[in-house]
Amino acid sequence: MADEVILLDFWPSVFGMRVRIALAEKGIEYEYRGEDLWNKKSSLLLEMNPVHKKIPVLIHNGKPVCESLVIVEYIDEVWNDRAPLLPSIPYHKAQARFWADYVHKMRCFEKESVSKSLPDQHKVYNFAMGLS
Repeated sequence: MADEVILLDFWPSVFGMRVRIALAEKGIEYEYRGEDLWNKKSSLLLEMNPVHKKIPVLIHNGKPVCESLVIVEYIDEVWNDRAPLLPSIPYHKAQARFWADYVHKMRCFEKESVSKSLPDQHKVYNFAMGLS
């Protein structure tokens, strides 16, 4: 029986892109299910990632794996008969993980700092409605 691999994702997500690249590098066939994060998250996403309720989520034979870096490591371990995603030399592997973590944290920091610099939605609404 072939593996059932489903990716819950939102196409512009850099975190989802990381997983899509890993799947492509390994040559893994999967079903892509795009999430509409602007409107309503799917019941499947909420069921598969009840803690964070966010993408990406890799569903492998009915079992969810969440968080992009964790998913990439999972892909590399499960399909270890295919080209490795990380170098075999421990030091080089550590360096690759360091840079992946660095980029991940910088991306999250940027996202957080942008959201903090945006005006509060209630203040904007009140101003627009002449309530402030």
